[in-house]
Amino acid sequence: MQVPLREVAFTRSGDKGDTSNIGVVPYRPSDWDWLKEQLTVDRVKHVFDGLVQGRICRYELPGIRALNFVMERALSGGVSRSLNLDAHGKAWGNLLLSVVVEAPDGWEPYWPLVDH
Repeated sequence: MQVPLREVAFTRSGDKGDTSNIGVVPYRPSDWDWLKEQLTVDRVKHVFDGLVQGRICRYELPGIRALNFVMERALSGGVSRSLNLDAHGKAWGNLLLSVVVEAPDGWEPYWPLVDH
């Protein structure tokens, strides 16, 4: 079953200078293994094509079952230099949540009101 990432996880975005990061944390620890297989650096590069000028690195945080994507040269110089409306990159987590992932057979949404 294909579902948007927002049905599987939440994100938290931040910045430091011209570097942006997005943390991705599944709502359920049981979704960690299949999610990290699908949410690759290449997939994230595709989402941010034309926005991120530098490299993108993925860090796995197995203790809290989270992924952290660090994107260099991503904010047009950083908060004090950029004319972007979202100079901190806070909306970028929401952009990543639109990615469609393939949930395993038998997967049920975390939120029971979601209709598939």
